[in-house]
Order: sequence, then C-alpha cells, then structure tokens
Amino acid sequence: MKRFIFAITFIGFLFASDQIPAPRQAHPILLKDATIHTVSGPTLTKGEILFSDGKIIEIGQRIARLPDNTEIISLFGKHVYPGMIAANTVLGLVEVNAVRATRDFAEVGAVNPNVRAEVSYNPDSELIPVTRSNGVAIVLSVPQSGLISGTSAAMMLDGWTWEDATLKMPVGMHIRWPRMTVSHSPWIRKSPEEQKKERDQQLKELDEILDKARAYAQSIASENTPTQKMDLKWQSMVSVVNGELPVFIHANGVQQIEAAVEWTARQGLKLVLVGGRDAWMVADILKNNDIPVIIEATHKLPARRWADYDTPFKTPLKLYEAGVKFCISANGGSFQAPHQRNLPYEAATAAAYGLPKDEALKSVTLYPAEILGIADRVGSLEVGKDATLFICDGDPLEVMTQVEQLYIQGRKVDMSDRHKMLRDKYTEKYRQLGLIE
Repeated sequence: MKRFIFAITFIGFLFASDQIPAPRQAHPILLKDATIHTVSGPTLTKGEILFSDGKIIEIGQRIARLPDNTEIISLFGKHVYPGMIAANTVLGLVEVNAVRATRDFAEVGAVNPNVRAEVSYNPDSELIPVTRSNGVAIVLSVPQSGLISGTSAAMMLDGWTWEDATLKMPVGMHIRWPRMTVSHSPWIRKSPEEQKKERDQQLKELDEILDKARAYAQSIASENTPTQKMDLKWQSMVSVVNGELPVFIHANGVQQIEAAVEWTARQGLKLVLVGGRDAWMVADILKNNDIPVIIEATHKLPARRWADYDTPFKTPLKLYEAGVKFCISANGGSFQAPHQRNLPYEAATAAAYGLPKDEALKSVTLYPAEILGIADRVGSLEVGKDATLFICDGDPLEVMTQVEQLYIQGRKVDMSDRHKMLRDKYTEKYRQLGLIE
C-alpha cells in the first residue's frame, strides 16, 4: 500500500504544472496603439480596448475617460484578438495517453449519461500552458467511450481548481453514433452479420434510453409521485429530453449522419454534429435542419481511395458555401491532447484551400462560441463580454506569429510552459559550448 501511495504521489508531482494561476484582475487595464480584431465587427487600427473586473468596458479609436488606477499598456505594431476556442478535446482529462493513471476521459460501460467532464478536469496539466501559449483560451473537454459518453464542459485554461476553470457546464450530451456500414477489414474480428446485429442493437438501445428518460422526467414532474427516488443516470437525461441540452453526436460517414439527423428529428432533440468528415456530402440536409457542425480537424487524410487529397482541407469551404454553420477543432482523440496548440493552423489550412480568411478566424473564435452556447461571454471582442483575449505580433493563423500575452477574464496568464523551458535550457547548453552567442 505504501508503495502504491508513493507511486501515485510521484505521478502527481511528475505531471503537475509549475505555472501559477493568475489572480483576479485588480485594476482596469487599457491596451492602446494596437490593431484590435473584434471578429464580430470592424478591425480598429491603432485602437484601444479597456477592461476591468474581467469584462470589456469600452473599445474604440480613442478612449477619452479612464477609470482611476488604470494600467496603460502601449502595443505599437501588435495585434489583439479574442481567445481561441477548441471545441472538441480531452484536454485536462489525459496527460500521457500511454500511462493509464493519467487517463480520465472514459468510464466502464456503454451508457454513462451521468459522467461530467468538468469534475475530472486536471487544472495542473502540463498540456494546458503549452496550448494557451498559442492563443487558445477555452476548450470543450469531452468524455469518450461507450454509446452515451456523458456531458462536456467549456473550460478556461487557467485556474486553481476545476471549479475556477469552468466557464459553462454542461454544454452537451455526447453520443457516439454506431457504425452504419459493415467493415471487411482483416483486423475486424466480427463477421458482417455480427456487425449488423450489433449496430441494430445499439440503435434499438438508443430509442429505449430515450423512452426511459422521458418516463423518468414525467415521473419526477408528476404530483402523483412526490417520493420519486433520484437516479443520477436518468436525471442527467432530463434536460436532454426536455430540449434544454443539445446532443453532440459524433458521426463521420454519410449514413451515420443521415441516421443521426433522422433520429434526433424523430426524438425532438437538438443536434450538434461532431466529426463531420462527410458533412459536405449531406450539406443540404444539415442546412435544412439548421444543424451546426464541429469539424474534427482539417489535417487528416481522405477517407476513401478515390477522394481528392485535399478533401479534408476543403470541407470547411464546402460547408461555408452551403450555408451550414460550422467551427473547426483539432483532432479530439486522446492521443491528440498534446496537439491542441495547433488549432489555429487547422483553420489556416482551410483558409489556404479557399475558405475566406475572416471566416477561418471566426471558425476558431466566434463560431465555436455560438455553437457551444457561450457567445454571450467569449468568441469576439465586444463591450460586456469577458476580457478573454491575447496579444500577438502578427496573424495568429501564421506559424511564425508569436503570442506574447493571454488574458482570461482580465487575468494576466503566466505564459511560460514546458516547451519554452526546454528551449531555454538547451539554448543555454549550446551557448556554454560556444556553438551560439
């Protein structure tokens, strides 16, 4: 037992972040002489933005009256953008995917609607400072595994505890849609008949779950059952069947998407499509049903041998041209948690393949905020919204651009991270060896 406790303690120290969460904003701050990219409105050259108590107070070319004790920061040649939002991640739920003790994104069993991502979120993850160093301020932490995985939460990338970091919870109930087609791959051990049977059983189970959830919701609302015992599993489904909480269905293939759209319409549920590899092929269905799409990465290979190499790169453009609401996320797999910092480059690839540049920027700022239901707080620079923004020396979609400072709700975030520490360490090594000056 002592060895076990020591091992857990050691792992805790090994994967604990050295960065200290920022205190609440203590005084008003004015950023001036910068290019202010509001995203939702005009871009202001040599503009100014004033924020206090974590909220944006005023934006303009020149703010005449400043509150007492305002800190004035001149940013000649710099740019100010709203913090970016990664809309499909397991950030904070996994540290090293190969180390089981650091993986907390999945539960045993196929049906776990009561799982809440935010309570498993690790604010001390070393991956968080690395991600926010590239301008990502908010992530949607998503549980994985099973048929119904649980609820996701919008988490700010700074805070002492998961309660401090939570911006909104729950955001949506996550369902992993069954595979609709039969695979003949040699590594699939189940026969085609077994695959079909399993698919049909899962589809039937989804209907049964919704029926039971509605029955439970009716029972707790009825005056005839005042002593109804609470069941956490079904209680978590009440807001779903009442239409208050959307279902985020993870689906990629055409048949998956069509089946998911039909099922949610029949069940009267609000749908957000996650993944959406083939969403461009059924864009008219998504448009007609007003279904937003969280595109899971543009940096991937085509799914079919006959498809053009640039099919994933052009998916955002095709959805844009079809009038489908969408946002771009990085890959949400557990192996991809360390790479959420590459979010702006996923959008940059879409821009390189035809998506208008301003739409590419919105796809990682304003649009994910709208889809996740947090656009009243973040996603653009507007008076009354949270002062969640970053300062950089150029276009954030360009690889060479450096993010110099991030503010989350007006808090000045520590910009150090393990990557920078290693850079400084080995720069000093080669300096001591006389190889560099």
